Amino acid sequence: MKTLIVYAHPEPRSLNGSLKDLAVATLEGAGHEVRVSDLYAMRWKPVVDAEDFGPSASSRLKLVADSGRAFDTGTLTPDVLAEQEKLLWADMIIFQFPLWWYTMPAILKGWVDRVFTYHFAYGVGEHNDVKYGERYGEGTLAGRRALLSVTVGGWESHYAERGINGPIDDLLFPFHHGILYYPGIEVLPPFVLYGADRTTDEEFPNIAKAWEQRLLTLESTEPIAFRRQNFGDYEIPSLSLKEGLEPAGRSGFGLHVRP
Repeated sequence: MKTLIVYAHPEPRSLNGSLKDLAVATLEGAGHEVRVSDLYAMRWKPVVDAEDFGPSASSRLKLVADSGRAFDTGTLTPDVLAEQEKLLWADMIIFQFPLWWYTMPAILKGWVDRVFTYHFAYGVGEHNDVKYGERYGEGTLAGRRALLSVTVGGWESHYAERGINGPIDDLLFPFHHGILYYPGIEVLPPFVLYGADRTTDEEFPNIAKAWEQRLLTLESTEPIAFRRQNFGDYEIPSLSLKEGLEPAGRSGFGLHVRP
């Protein structure tokens, strides 16, 4: 298995840094190939602008069209091209990051904004009366798997179904479904560590054991059962879930996971 780890934390000696290092050691020890994109160490540029799209960028920037043209002509900046190549190389992508203000760090969102360009991660496939592009289960990154490894400062109860911060599955849904599943990546249930700021050295061996177990079962873990867009569950072109398919007791994001 070829694994790309996209790591977003500014402190190498942090809990996130330790989990990243353990992932590299565990996977390589099991005979897998591993590459790491350490976004802070790389000094990753986190904003999209005309410089990403080469000298042919529109004088009045047209972000979608310009990114698609630059992708098609191979004129994206070298840093973006390198990350796209890593994604195409990988069978598995692990994202290691802390949950900050209910979402990923800005530098990681900037990685997504710049790397997931038009014609690479979206805007592919035909659009007609029975198919609305290749996305949500299809796409250029289909055949790959991804796992979010997330550290959270609050208690687990804060992120439970009735917790004040909202269910963790809802908070991660935009990343799971809207960023990863959209271009076809199958998404595994996340590895979440709560109370990260209060974790002690004495607790880390148990954390490490649980993380190693997840890493060594990546290939056998069932992905989240998101509904595929073009396989009968949605009306096209409205892309509304068909009547009668909603599971009992579910609403919102939960509608888009098969029972």
